[in-house]
Amino acid sequence: MEELEKLKEQVKKQEKLASLGMLSAGIAHEIQNPLNFVINFSKMSGKLLADLTEIVGDNEERIPEDDREEINDIVDDLKENMSKIVEHGERAISIIRGILLVSRGKENEFLPVNVAAIVKEYVWLSYHAMRANHKDFNISIHESYQDGIPMVMAIPQDLSRAVLNLMNNANYAVWQRSQTASADYKPCVDVSVTADASMITVTIADNGIGMSDEVKNRVYENFFTTKPVGEGTGLGMAITRDIIEEKHKGSLSFESKEGEGTKFKFTIPVRTK
Repeated sequence: MEELEKLKEQVKKQEKLASLGMLSAGIAHEIQNPLNFVINFSKMSGKLLADLTEIVGDNEERIPEDDREEINDIVDDLKENMSKIVEHGERAISIIRGILLVSRGKENEFLPVNVAAIVKEYVWLSYHAMRANHKDFNISIHESYQDGIPMVMAIPQDLSRAVLNLMNNANYAVWQRSQTASADYKPCVDVSVTADASMITVTIADNGIGMSDEVKNRVYENFFTTKPVGEGTGLGMAITRDIIEEKHKGSLSFESKEGEGTKFKFTIPVRTK
């Protein structure tokens, strides 16, 4: 009966998460439209600024030298501001597309993906989500992405879930250690993506609380979690292993030492078609 009650509670949480997923998809879709306007008008303003620069150049002799210098400084600042608006607007669009992909993606559909881009996007999404829930949360994230990693066939919404689950656990582990650690403790997570001819390897390592032997033995067990009630479903690692090993025919492994940290590593085969 106790196990049944736990199962019922986990199902309720999953239903709540599903509802939140639908809500976030709706919000993401609504935000995407005004963002498109911001990006498009920024690009148009950049072209108008280029035209203005050309006109100023054609009439350079008529403008006093001091005014020319001031105009050039203002134009340079405006160009930089416009490029930043476009850059960050396009990054926001990329995040929103990722959210929509996760919520609407066709089940088990393999598509060409940039694994490094997915890892980077969801590592930082996890970080910002943790910051939103824990105001004192702050860590160093060290990233290393090998150049020239090929596009591979993968299920993007599932791969993003796997990265998100691993990064969420890493963030939680370093935050938990920071609550009792001395002032010289520097929480950090190391993220890397490498590739060879046959495999892409993703590594997420933290210097958090690490795992006890009991946790190591149960880490992939359904409904097992070390998080407080309401903060974890106990399904994340089981789902992650299924995504990597069953769906993508890869491998998932970890190393952990209690009190020192944990490193998860997964590999997926390089499939180009």
